Amino acid sequence: MSVQAHSPAAAVTARPGPTAWAVLATLCFIYVLNFLDRQLLSILAKPIQDELGVTDGQLGLISGLYFALFYCILALPVGWLADRTNRVKVLAFSCGLWSAATAACGLAGSYPQLAAARMAVGVGEAGGVPPSYAIISDYFPSGRRGTALSLFNLGPPIGQAIGIAFGASIAAAYSWRLAFLWVGAIGVVTAVAVWVFVREPRRGALDQPAVPPAEILDATAAAPPQASFWDTCRLFFTHPVLLRTALACAATQFITYAVLNFTTLFLMREKGMTLQQVALWYALLIGVGVSAGMFVSGRLIDRYAPRWKAAYAYIPAIGLALAAPLFVGFVWAPSWPLALLFLALPTGLNYFYLSPAVTLVQEEVRPDQRTLAGALLLLVMNLIGLGLGPTYLGFMSDWLRPSHPDNSLQLAFYSLVPFYGVAILAFLWLARAIRREGVEARA
Repeated sequence: MSVQAHSPAAAVTARPGPTAWAVLATLCFIYVLNFLDRQLLSILAKPIQDELGVTDGQLGLISGLYFALFYCILALPVGWLADRTNRVKVLAFSCGLWSAATAACGLAGSYPQLAAARMAVGVGEAGGVPPSYAIISDYFPSGRRGTALSLFNLGPPIGQAIGIAFGASIAAAYSWRLAFLWVGAIGVVTAVAVWVFVREPRRGALDQPAVPPAEILDATAAAPPQASFWDTCRLFFTHPVLLRTALACAATQFITYAVLNFTTLFLMREKGMTLQQVALWYALLIGVGVSAGMFVSGRLIDRYAPRWKAAYAYIPAIGLALAAPLFVGFVWAPSWPLALLFLALPTGLNYFYLSPAVTLVQEEVRPDQRTLAGALLLLVMNLIGLGLGPTYLGFMSDWLRPSHPDNSLQLAFYSLVPFYGVAILAFLWLARAIRREGVEARA
């Protein structure tokens, strides 16, 4: 099966209308809830550990491997189903499911109950992001998708920032359980609103020239034959650009998810921050830093990739190379204000990979393969990054704690530094595949 050509000349030049922007804002809000639900556990790790007696290793398992197994594997059948049915309905149902499971986390009375609730969150979130990628790609034409997807990808930093500010404030004033219950209730209401008000766009309408707006929203209009599940899987894992994109993202997410899931605990336990200080200063750093990284990288892709396709790989590589030494400074810093100062730039630079990767995958495959291709991207990068990164860091901290009881997390964070080199090399490997693809296309 051939891959859809990446041709700027074929891009639809029509400007997205108000409906497209309204849908994008709605999907971004759902992504905010998605990440807020996912990150509440790490934000509230300290009070949860105090009440339920959870170790760093157990925390790494339920926020990493246990969650990722359900989240990544179920994303494949859900993505295949969404490519053949109504993607908006799949998204709304999934949002309702993960929100109800988040509320159940607030009712957990033991570690096994909390683990079961977190796995249920993973089941629901499997249907969140891949359908959204495909819906956005059918509301925004090539040449504008990088910006649109970068705006959508503001969901994680906004969700993290709100989660830190809201979760830490509620936990400090009332109880960590109440934060889970409130966030879950908001998600259920949002799921109902999406089911009722958001319309399903026609697949691939904006990959054709001069499509009328009414036809873009006509999901029942004639569409080309759909690729089978195994055809898309075979394409993804045999095409060098697609596979190397996923592996480079996985190497990066090994770092980002490990850091994300333990930074709040690290700042409180070893740098002396309080929940109130976390709710203000760390929330601001995450909200501004990661959002800037997502948006700036998306804008850079829209500017440079049409003329220089290898920018999809070089922009993330440069970001990681700049972030690595500053990350070392963050881990070393003797006080939390200095630590946050060092962390400010890496917080954005670490996320230069996501908008380019998502845009590249969406443009490399046919419209009827976009949801499943997005799910396959998430499978590889999250199974490795989300599944192994927090798990590794938690167990490394537990292993070091007997000999270094006061700074086991600090030493565990230092052990992440070599993985920056692995991620940079992976993106350079991707750049080589992109250049080779361009040479073959010209030949």
